[in-house]
Amino acid sequence: MVHHHPLTISRRGCLGMMMTLPLMARQAFAAPVSIDFDHLYGKIGVLGLEFSDLVKQQAGKVVTMQGFMAPPLKAEATFFVLTEIPMALCPFCSSDADWPDNIVVVYLDRKQTFVQPSARIEVTGTLDMGSWTDPDTGFVSLLRLRDAAYRVV
Repeated sequence: MVHHHPLTISRRGCLGMMMTLPLMARQAFAAPVSIDFDHLYGKIGVLGLEFSDLVKQQAGKVVTMQGFMAPPLKAEATFFVLTEIPMALCPFCSSDADWPDNIVVVYLDRKQTFVQPSARIEVTGTLDMGSWTDPDTGFVSLLRLRDAAYRVV
């Protein structure tokens, strides 16, 4: 009878671990879930629009969205509004009560050069939901992408 050291791994055990690693890596580095504007909200509840199950499940996770950059309030801003369709003006809201259901505020991880409102972009960032007022601008939002970056698609 052969006794193995407790840390010795059999060939079969080693092969099993090697076959499991790619699966674990795919799960750890899975591509962010893509959310489109049609899937932001679910049903209309007593308090108005309710976030969809997809948004609730992805809150706090990195997601991607495609849309258009509304013209920023100022050139040096580190945030912009992502819209479903190109807009000539920023859809700035005074409160979340009149929050349009087809915009998402994007807070950039660093300053980037803004693009034309007609350019389709893809934004990747951490999804944040719930009413929040930006302390610097007073901008009120219901949905945000934080630590985000974008590219023209």
